[in-house]
Order: sequence, then structure tokens, then C-alpha cells
Amino acid sequence: MKISEKLWHEGPARVSASIDGCARGNPGHAGCGLVIKDGEGRVLVKKARYIGIATNNVAEYTALIDGLREAIELGAQEVTVLTDSELVARQMAGEYKVKDVKLKELFAEAQRLSRSFSSAKFLHVERKNNKDADSLANDAVDSFLKADTHR
Repeated sequence: MKISEKLWHEGPARVSASIDGCARGNPGHAGCGLVIKDGEGRVLVKKARYIGIATNNVAEYTALIDGLREAIELGAQEVTVLTDSELVARQMAGEYKVKDVKLKELFAEAQRLSRSFSSAKFLHVERKNNKDADSLANDAVDSFLKADTHR
């Protein structure tokens, strides 16, 4: 399931991408959500996606990759990623090593995408400050589970 809503069509110079991933169980049914805003706080993109059975960290990285791809598609030159995953923020900032084999693949893709920007920052935020992305990630899982029960 993929829900994507683009609300802006001109390429902004700077964007912020609030991202989140969730897994019901670890691993379990997983989803990711993101909200991209321009420099004036206008919402440009909202996206929720069910990603199947995955760990929470895989869901977090999937949300990051989705957010970077959306920012590239918007034509952004600079991106600030806001995540409540301290692991993702610190790994992307080079403060933590990536040890897990699956995460290494996702990390490499996120690094590759981040080089598309003149500036890419990765900031850890408290969960309470990431509610919109969190809600979208959970909505993606809920929508899948609800639809799956009717089969």
C-alpha cells in the first residue's frame, strides 16, 4: 500500500523531511511515514507506505530513503532530516558505525542519495516532535492489516 500526496510543484531550495518507521514486533508488520516541508513550513509531501515484515531499524532507514528520494524529486538543494531514531541520525552523521548487514545496504543507499544535495543534515528529535511522520507510518500498517483481514 502506498499513499502519497504532493502539495507543491515548484522546486524549493531547502526542505525538511520528518521521517519515521515502525514495526509491530521486531521484526513484524512495518511501515514508514514522512512529511516534507519547505523553508516556510508549508507541507509539500506526505507519504505513508507499508513495507512488509521488517525490523524497526529497517523501517526507519526505508523512511529515510523515501524522504531523500522525495526531496530529490522536488528539486531541493538542501535537506534537513528529522528523525526520532537516534541510531539513524548518528549513523548518517558518522558518529556510529553500521554493523548490521541489512542496515549496511540501506545506509549505503541513503549515503548515495544524500550526496545529491549541496547540504544534507540528519538531526535526532524527540518522538513527541515527530508525531506526523509517526502517525503516517502507523497508518500504513493499520491500513494494511485492516485490508488483510477482509481477504
